[in-house]
Amino acid sequence: MKTKLLMGLLAIGLLFPSKSNAQSLPSGKSIANKTHARDEGVSMRRTLTMELKDKRGKVRIRETTSLRKYFGEEKRLAIFYLTPRSVMGTAFLTYDYPDPSVNDDQWLYMPALRKTRRISAANRGDYFLGTDLTYEDIKLETRISRNDYNYKTIGKELVNGHESYVLEGTPINHKIAKELGYSKVKLWVDAKIWMLRKADSWDIAGNFLKTTEIRDIKKVQGIWTYHQIHVKNHKTNHQTYFRISDIDYQTEISDNTFTKEALVNGL
Repeated sequence: MKTKLLMGLLAIGLLFPSKSNAQSLPSGKSIANKTHARDEGVSMRRTLTMELKDKRGKVRIRETTSLRKYFGEEKRLAIFYLTPRSVMGTAFLTYDYPDPSVNDDQWLYMPALRKTRRISAANRGDYFLGTDLTYEDIKLETRISRNDYNYKTIGKELVNGHESYVLEGTPINHKIAKELGYSKVKLWVDAKIWMLRKADSWDIAGNFLKTTEIRDIKKVQGIWTYHQIHVKNHKTNHQTYFRISDIDYQTEISDNTFTKEALVNGL
C-alpha cells in the first residue's frame, strides 16, 4: 500500500517538484539583454519633476528638463534643474558606453561652486542629489544591469496586473557591491515589454534597504514609456516621487546638448 502511494505521489509530481517550470524560464542574462534591446527611440525630451518627502512629511519639489540621445549604441543623458532657485542651474550628464570594459562617464555641474565634478565609478552608488535613487539607478532607468550582477530567474508574478519575471541578483564581486551600494537585488521585469516594474534592494550589510516601483507605463508616440517612479527607503523612511510629462521622442536634439560645456551654459 505504501509503495503504491509513493509511486502515485511521484507520478503527479507532489513529492519532488518538477524542474520543467524552472527550465522554461529565460535566464537572468537574457532578460537583462532584452531590457537593453527595447526600443527607446533615438532621442527624447521630457519634463522630470522630483518630489522629495522626508520621514516627518516635509516635501521638497525639484523640476528639471531631461534629455536623452543615442549615438549608435552609446546612450547620453542630460538633466538640467529649473526650480527651485536654490538648485537652478545644476546639471548632470552621463555617457553610457556599450563596452562593459569601459567605465561610463558622469559629470555634475554645481553653479554655487562654479565647478563641474566627474563622478567616478566608485561613487556611482551615491544617492543622486537628495533623491532615493543612485547615480547608477538614474542612468539605467527601467533597464537592468547586464554586467554587475549574477542573476537567477526564480519565477513569475503579477505586478499591478502585469505578468513579470522575478530575478534575484547578487553583485559579481565585493568591489562591485561596494560601488553599487547593494548586496542583493530582487527585480520584477515585465514579460511582454521588457521594462523593470519593481525592484527591492538590500544594503551592503544585508539589511532590506528600499523598494522602487515604476508605474503608469503606456505608449507615447509608439514607444513604451513610464510616467511615474516611487522609491521608498525603508531605513530612513524617506521617499522620492518622480513624475514624467511632456514626453517627446520626435524633436531633434543637438549633439552639443550632451557636452560638459552645455552643463555650464544650460539649455
